[in-house]
Amino acid sequence: MRPIPKLFISSAACVLALTLAAGASAQQSAPASTSSTPAAADNSAVNRRDRAPTLTPVDQSNDEADIKLVAAVRRAVVNDKTLSMAAHNIKLNAANGIVTLRGPVASADEKAKLEADVRGVPGVSRVDNQLDVKTP
Repeated sequence: MRPIPKLFISSAACVLALTLAAGASAQQSAPASTSSTPAAADNSAVNRRDRAPTLTPVDQSNDEADIKLVAAVRRAVVNDKTLSMAAHNIKLNAANGIVTLRGPVASADEKAKLEADVRGVPGVSRVDNQLDVKTP
């Protein structure tokens, strides 16, 4: 086993010391918080909603009919060039003719347009529209 050069050890020690010193000075210069309760994250409502069991693309059935249906739905969504990039990238799940849509879209109109596009795909019996409208 080769010995570690002293230059390497001292360089690593310097980097560690500078990092610790920078952290300590940042803590000293940070203003004291007036509130003991941290502010809620912007996505708190989404996090609460997602605690409930919901379907994700990982839960997609391996049934051949479901795979073909989800592929046809994805094709219909991507072929609609009036939709935003976010709408083209929604999460899809299909099981027994029921298609679940999740993810953010640009507007309520786009949410309705996506649902209409999916309903028009042969084999879709019901659409579970869980899309969220992005707020600016």
